[in-house]
Amino acid sequence: MDAVIHAQRICKAYGKKIALDNVDLTIPAGRIIGLIGPNGAGKTTLLKGILGLAQVEGSLQVLGLNPFTDRVKLLEDVSFIADTAILPSWIKVSEALDYIEGVHPKFSREKAMAFLAKTKITPDNKVKSLSKGMVTQLHLALIMAIDSKLLVLDEPTLGLDIIYRKQFYESLLNDYYDAQKTIVITTHQVEEIEGILTDLIFINDGKILLETTMDELPNRFIELQIDAAAKQAALAHNPIHVRTILGGFSMVFENADVNQLQALGKVTTPSVADLFVAKMQPTKHI
Repeated sequence: MDAVIHAQRICKAYGKKIALDNVDLTIPAGRIIGLIGPNGAGKTTLLKGILGLAQVEGSLQVLGLNPFTDRVKLLEDVSFIADTAILPSWIKVSEALDYIEGVHPKFSREKAMAFLAKTKITPDNKVKSLSKGMVTQLHLALIMAIDSKLLVLDEPTLGLDIIYRKQFYESLLNDYYDAQKTIVITTHQVEEIEGILTDLIFINDGKILLETTMDELPNRFIELQIDAAAKQAALAHNPIHVRTILGGFSMVFENADVNQLQALGKVTTPSVADLFVAKMQPTKHI
């Protein structure tokens, strides 16, 4: 199969504000991608381009289609969960299931009911009687029951408690994902998705700062923990980020010699959260 998402020199501006600046991306099928960036980094604009909600400059194909001109056809195989779940307040859960079943040929009522069985939501509940978190749970169940080739999740668990967030990601991995599906997730709770990702993309100021697989991280990035006595020796290896920790310092290196660093202190692979901070706020050394 060709790339699910293929982007070349994608640009988008809102007046003088550059939202996307020559973005290149190639995402194959069967991957779970974490798209991580601070507020205003360009994540939402990139997702809008992928979903056909905004026209962008450059070459962008999603499932072999132009997402802006072929959006109706594209949405047969693409699902989207936004950070705010909006459903009619008057509708019953059973009626919402009936509606989706009637309009989308790839919707599985059985799967939706299986997701809802893990919640306190019943078919007779009206949306207006549900809490904000329960509305989000219903929305997730409806969308994840659609057999799409591409699932885009923009802060999907916003407003949910930690127990259901954990259940959601377990269901995403065990009950939804397979080798033919591609999932793109944006979230500020990066520590919760690190264990399910296959790929990682960092974006800031409309530019891609990092595009790598999770398997490549240990070969490319090193976190070194040292005491104060080893600080100057470690700085000589040009870390991209330095922070103070109890008893010394933690430094992140890119494409450094692991054998030389091991002689200075404890070597590990940085977490996605620590790597994100390192790439967003590189340290300028004295």
